[in-house]
Amino acid sequence: MNFFLSLLPILIIIYLMIWRRWGSVRAGAAGYLSALVIAFGFFGANPVLLAYAQAKALILGLDVLLIIIPAFLFYRVCDEAGAIRAIGLALPGLTADRAMQALLIGWVFASFLQGVGGFGVPVAVTAPILVSLGINPLAAVVIPSIGHGWAVNFGSLGSSFQALIVTTGVPAEVLAPAAAIFLGITCLVTGPMVAHVTGGWAAVLRLAIPTLTIGAIMAGVQYLVAVYGPWNIAAFSASAAGLLVGIPLAYFLGRGKQNRSVVDWKAILFALAGYAILVVVILSAQFISPLQQALNRLAIQVSFPEITSNLGFVTPAAASRKISIFGHTGMLLIYTSLLTYLVYWLAGRYKAGATSRILNGTLHRVMPSCVSILSMISMAVIMEYSGMTDAIARGLSDFLGSLFPMLSPWIGALGAFMTGSNTNSNVVFGALQKQTAELLGISVAVILAAQTTGGSIGSAAAPTKVVIGTSTADMSGREGEVLRQMFGYTMFLIALVSLLTVFGILLTQ
Repeated sequence: MNFFLSLLPILIIIYLMIWRRWGSVRAGAAGYLSALVIAFGFFGANPVLLAYAQAKALILGLDVLLIIIPAFLFYRVCDEAGAIRAIGLALPGLTADRAMQALLIGWVFASFLQGVGGFGVPVAVTAPILVSLGINPLAAVVIPSIGHGWAVNFGSLGSSFQALIVTTGVPAEVLAPAAAIFLGITCLVTGPMVAHVTGGWAAVLRLAIPTLTIGAIMAGVQYLVAVYGPWNIAAFSASAAGLLVGIPLAYFLGRGKQNRSVVDWKAILFALAGYAILVVVILSAQFISPLQQALNRLAIQVSFPEITSNLGFVTPAAASRKISIFGHTGMLLIYTSLLTYLVYWLAGRYKAGATSRILNGTLHRVMPSCVSILSMISMAVIMEYSGMTDAIARGLSDFLGSLFPMLSPWIGALGAFMTGSNTNSNVVFGALQKQTAELLGISVAVILAAQTTGGSIGSAAAPTKVVIGTSTADMSGREGEVLRQMFGYTMFLIALVSLLTVFGILLTQ
């Protein structure tokens, strides 16, 4: 009985979002309220417990939102200056090979946009570019949807990965290696998938060497940056490396081909100025010791006491993660945004009213996500403090046993598919997956890698993301066709992660 009662808030969210088609804001609020009622009425959550749970949720939410909001602000600063458009217009001119164009734009460039933006931006920006190249609108939406999924976890400057860290309490150095391996293998597979959508098996075979080369470099760079730091820019660095390799590779392979335009290299380099500033700011804050110490001198940390529910479930005393006031990743993004704005302003790249458009566009896009993330974090912490998460974990370990590792990525994918966000999936299911792994005595790092990799794939196929893509590719009302086209590719990727999870568990036993 406790198992099914504990599942109810999650089931309510699934029902409201998939069958009733509610947005994540309303569905998240409903899930939160149902968790509150069930925790209070059936799991002995007293007012003191609920108050501390809510306080902890606000701290965790602040840690995540401090990345999400500035990350999209930085994207808007670059986009308003025409940087995104300049890169998007230049890439097709490198080669006349349509499948190679799709790889560069729908795989590498879409992942690059995910590295610093997210929120449906990769598909919204690249789908109309692909349509303009003569790719049919259905494929133009499917290509970047599949292509950028591997970059979601460490994308948006690591907001999804940050959510996994703060909700599970497992440090980045433990989580990063397995997650980077799973996502890297996913990256290697998505390249050929993009080629297949564009030109069938003939394109896959014809472009096997460049696809493997670009994929291996992106996967390798993401692993190195995720493991050795700073992991916040792992997806951004990987996709930037993909562009640095893919651009000259496409140009070299396209020599002698007709219908290739002149590439404005100066425009590309200037468009990348903001991203160069981002790398310099983050690396300086990470590796220049005096600067790092100065930025991290002031921090917020809250100690929470041991809390016991009326039914005797104990949540041990613990301190929250430190949130550096001036050195948090979100603050580094704000510094970067200001410097980038200054560079493009001095270069005359902004028209009248640019500042208000940047700020209003940022608030308009991120506020719904912020509200849904806060409500789902609050729901997850209340479930954790009241013992509901423990009840679900014990039920899953009893019911599934050795089958749980195979299902772990599907759980992550389901959470992201229904909410449209891997961040939300990690918030809702991260602690649950960790607790189930601990009860089964299997590797927490491998299970959480499966959770966030499955969530990355699921978020790329989420209806909320598909709607954004279809709206920019003149495909409104045909979302079902896109989902059907993506179904086989998505299922294959998640099944692959299931096999990787089982293999990873066997290796760590």
